[in-house]
Amino acid sequence: MTNVTFTITLPKELKEKMKKVKNVNWSEVDRKAFEEEIRKIERIKASEEIDKLRKESKVEWNGVEEIRKWRESH
Repeated sequence: MTNVTFTITLPKELKEKMKKVKNVNWSEVDRKAFEEEIRKIERIKASEEIDKLRKESKVEWNGVEEIRKWRESH
């Protein structure tokens, strides 16, 4: 994986507070926050896509009924 430099703008007060905190890798904190936000967005998009496919599907499906059929057949 190739790394790139990314510049962000922070409020001055926040930057001053960050300077006072020692032994924190702020780049790593940022990276983790960005990764988590991306995962969150990807989950939302996947959920929306699943909902869209369900609405477009012509197949009527009821999970409770399918479980009952399976139980009765075994």
